[in-house]
Amino acid sequence: MNDHFRLTHEALDVAAAYAIADNARNGAVVLMSGMVRNQTGGRAVDYLDYQAYDAMALQVFQEISDRCHRQFPITEVVIHHRLGKLKIGEISVLVAVGSPHRSEAFEACRYAIDTLKVEAPIWKKEFWLDGVSSWVNCPI
Repeated sequence: MNDHFRLTHEALDVAAAYAIADNARNGAVVLMSGMVRNQTGGRAVDYLDYQAYDAMALQVFQEISDRCHRQFPITEVVIHHRLGKLKIGEISVLVAVGSPHRSEAFEACRYAIDTLKVEAPIWKKEFWLDGVSSWVNCPI
């Protein structure tokens, strides 16, 4: 296993996440990139601010990876999440999964991102162009 987990205030690198998930045993690498969009619920977004309980979030990433390895025949799981202020179009999260087969890579990647959004102690505050802001996606 070459699993890799990261929380950072720096820009996330799609090519680096893909390279970590890739190896000669794989027939597929599925990479999901979550980005800051320009609207939520019809409201214009100015920017987002992500905060996390770092140590616990990394532990949750490991637990998600462990479950993926138990449930799916995969080789690697990569979870990188950005923290701090993110502008429209910036990548907030990368999940990459390597597997000998594409079907399992897709399933494991979807499981990882869906579970991360529910279980990881990462909080998102949305700032709208009208000056209003609110916290969303608070799992704990």
